[in-house]
Amino acid sequence: MPARFHEISVPTADIRGSMSFYQSVGFTAVDTGDALPHRYGVITDGRLVLGLHEAPELTPGLTFVRPELSQWAAELAASGLTPAVQHTHPEAFNEIAFDDPEGNRLWFIEAPIHATVAARQAIPACGEFLHLSLPTRNPEAMCAFWEGAGFVALGTAAEPYEHLALTSDHLNLALHAPRLLDAPMLVFAAPAAGARIDFLGTAGHASRRPLPRGLPRGSTLLEAPEGTPLLILAQPGDNPES
Repeated sequence: MPARFHEISVPTADIRGSMSFYQSVGFTAVDTGDALPHRYGVITDGRLVLGLHEAPELTPGLTFVRPELSQWAAELAASGLTPAVQHTHPEAFNEIAFDDPEGNRLWFIEAPIHATVAARQAIPACGEFLHLSLPTRNPEAMCAFWEGAGFVALGTAAEPYEHLALTSDHLNLALHAPRLLDAPMLVFAAPAAGARIDFLGTAGHASRRPLPRGLPRGSTLLEAPEGTPLLILAQPGDNPES
């Protein structure tokens, strides 16, 4: 697939609130353009690139840049594939999107909507980004979809929670059961997680959610203003009661 990963895209009803939250825990804002009709901001730690779109109707998912989308659209039509979204016109910002079996979006755009992300300067307060974890009731179909998008399935893993792992040269995915958490979550590993979590809570950066059964004891689940769960995993040697 001749496309370049651009960002994880999530909707928010309050772009200022979401941007403020991520910047307050150590992420850096990235310069954006005005290609889209709604307001959006982008934050990064040099590894995770998160696009925050003030468009509540937006379907969350992964965004890739692929030039010459109009030509590709014709190829898709000839092969019988029908995208969930297709906007291709010489005078418009071209985009094509597919939805995975759980409704997460695989979004292709014709050109970048933000500047190139700089190399990481420091690990944010929530820790080292590991993967985006997606809930699924049909892991086989989900795995087949994302393998078609260029990811490589690594099989089932029991740690840090039971999931099906997929990898790529730009992002790792995990597929977990909805009973664990029925929402996509950003997963981080944080040495001295207790101290970091105390800082986040004291500063009032995010609400804390009850930790579901099946997640490592001592970990914490935070919720960003737009509703994105952030799982901060306890590391070996951390105090489980922190």
